Amino acid sequence: MPPDSPPAALAAPELPIPSPPGLIALFVAFAKMSLAGFGGVLVWARRSIVEQHRWMTAEEFNETFALCHFLPGPNIVNLSVVFGSRFRGIAGGIAAFAGLVGPPVVIVTILAALYARFGEIDALRRILAGVSCAAVGLLIAVVFRMMMPLVRKREPVSLLVLLAVFIAIGLLRLPLPAVLLVAFPLSIAIAFAMYRKAHA
Repeated sequence: MPPDSPPAALAAPELPIPSPPGLIALFVAFAKMSLAGFGGVLVWARRSIVEQHRWMTAEEFNETFALCHFLPGPNIVNLSVVFGSRFRGIAGGIAAFAGLVGPPVVIVTILAALYARFGEIDALRRILAGVSCAAVGLLIAVVFRMMMPLVRKREPVSLLVLLAVFIAIGLLRLPLPAVLLVAFPLSIAIAFAMYRKAHA
């Protein structure tokens, strides 16, 4: 006799797949990211997209951000346009971009005027130094979170590329464009070879 199948009650419940965000949802989500993300929107972007709304998996977010990292322009701006366009086309890209840059432009303009007037105050400088330390800590935390999918896959070649790029830029201080010109085609070649091996 075939072994008894596990009871349906013990099966892990499947989480419902969230519906694609609309234009207003895209604008509001990226506006919240930008307003919360002084010093680095990437931290809040990943939390909102992957953990809160589950519009992307961790792997999809890493792949999309990797693409945006190689495109010209600010990475998070590229991410907003690519992400919005993925779900709602050109209008979605514009909505996400407007949400990302609109509110901060207003706030930063006001802060710039205040800093021009009161920027010499020593207490303000100390406050800004503390904020910058917190921003660096948040950035390091999200880097580790983005790295975990690669670690879980246990693909040594991918981890070696990651380590090599870190050493080249972070330790050897090699020029970023030169490192990217080598790392980008190398990463594509490795991914293509691994794909062919998996589907051989």
